[in-house]
Amino acid sequence: MKEEVSKGEVMELFLQACPSYKKRWDSYIQDNYETGDEQLLYIDFADFATHVVDSYKQNELNEFSAVFDVIELLLTTGDAYVKEAATIGLLEDLQNKLLYSGRDTSVFNPYYTENH
Repeated sequence: MKEEVSKGEVMELFLQACPSYKKRWDSYIQDNYETGDEQLLYIDFADFATHVVDSYKQNELNEFSAVFDVIELLLTTGDAYVKEAATIGLLEDLQNKLLYSGRDTSVFNPYYTENH
């Protein structure tokens, strides 16, 4: 049985799935954390969700299948904290940012439902 995905592994999984986020992530880390600070996954997710929605608005969709594969991985094999953060943090952030930008949340359905 595969080990559960822990909090410390999450953002690296997203960086592997979404290389276009790397530069923004590096700037985000530099602006928001000091060396040795504990990273706050919910806050990190808010920044990542902004990147995903911005990518959608610019029709840059080539990484979406991999991103949603990671989301599914977190929801199925994440530890309790990761599962909760993925649901209440990331998915709600994506939904809210889409709705705020005047788009319906169903735009992500093809990426989420292609594996179901």
